[in-house]
Amino acid sequence: MDWTTPLKAQQTDFIQRLKSAKLLHCDEKGQHSELTVISDERSKPLRNFCWEMIRKYKPNDPQNYFINNMKGKLGEEVVKSRLADFVTEVDYEKRVGGDGKVDFTLTSDSSIGIQVKARNGNFDKIQWSISQEEIEKNAVLVCILIQEEVSEAQAEYNLILAGFLPTNMITLSAGKALVGIDELLYSGGLRSYLKSLTSSKVDEYMRLGDECIEKEDYQGAITYYTQVLQLKPNKEDAYFYRGLARYYLEDKQGAIEDYTQAIKIDPNYALAYNSRGNARYALGDKPGAIDDYTQAIKFNPNYVDAYTNRGDARYALGNKPGAIDDYNLAIKFNPNYVDAYNNRGFVRYALGDKQGAIEDWTQAIKINPNYVNAYHLRGYVRNELGDKQGAIKDIQIAANIYKKEGKETDYQKAMEEIRKINK
Repeated sequence: MDWTTPLKAQQTDFIQRLKSAKLLHCDEKGQHSELTVISDERSKPLRNFCWEMIRKYKPNDPQNYFINNMKGKLGEEVVKSRLADFVTEVDYEKRVGGDGKVDFTLTSDSSIGIQVKARNGNFDKIQWSISQEEIEKNAVLVCILIQEEVSEAQAEYNLILAGFLPTNMITLSAGKALVGIDELLYSGGLRSYLKSLTSSKVDEYMRLGDECIEKEDYQGAITYYTQVLQLKPNKEDAYFYRGLARYYLEDKQGAIEDYTQAIKIDPNYALAYNSRGNARYALGDKPGAIDDYTQAIKFNPNYVDAYTNRGDARYALGNKPGAIDDYNLAIKFNPNYVDAYNNRGFVRYALGDKQGAIEDWTQAIKINPNYVNAYHLRGYVRNELGDKQGAIKDIQIAANIYKKEGKETDYQKAMEEIRKINK
């Protein structure tokens, strides 16, 4: 079913109720209401504004100019009442000539324009006119029906939110379009439709940011994720991935700030805790890193990266048995987790268990035959245990991988180690 179908059905029901004057009425600002009542107190500033415009632009027909401007201001008053802070009124004073063909923009995205048209007359005969320029500059047409004749003497107005129509659904004829009330969509769907416009932009900016991350264009990623947050300030994933991009750009403190914001929005965000732990570790705050890794594990007990990272931090603080425990848990939850085998091997070596270290590096190589660090470390320890041929074989394989990966410095160091063993 097309998304407009229920709104069209509701519009049909609304028109029937309009015939019998049975309209929904809510005075609370920001809430939907089919009827908006503008009292004399509220209409007086609008009248004063219209006279000020007359004094400013000195039109040839002041009375007609007043009426047209008053209609526009009444329509805008309805939109302000119903959408409140969701939209921002375009300042007439900043327009050359007083009309830029855009009445409102979304507060979260000024590129999305809203054109408001207000007319008075019989609802079944009236048509709202919109020009090609207005269609091009706005995403939505909002139509207001004024039940009274507009004049300087009229004190109170009963204004009906007749409906809305996305401008991409309007068909032009000779540079303009006329829209009747039965062609409009029910006004109760206006806010949701406007939100969908920002949601589609959010999705697009997130996609572009993710592409930048993949291409290692981290500055570009930051730009896109920032645009997401301007549209949707509580998008925790945008904070997380912007933090990731900042981390890769060596802005560790900025990364921590973004991860922290993501966690404030979603206190169970295990990935953000783990990544904040990495940033804290990089800045030397290893106890803080351990706290974050522990939180990540709390919310995701099978999070093998967090176990391995916590093991690294515990080892760095001298807690070798604690590190072994964490690597054991990582391997328990993922028996093919190569980093856990590699790191556990290193800690076993530090504890004097050289044979156990060799077993771990052998397992790492079995899982990933190109795991260069395991070859290099295993070769180093084999040499210490007197297995020179095994050592040379391992370090040569490591050297070959370094060469293949273009790591010339590591390659030369490995070859120098082989020369020393052969002496």
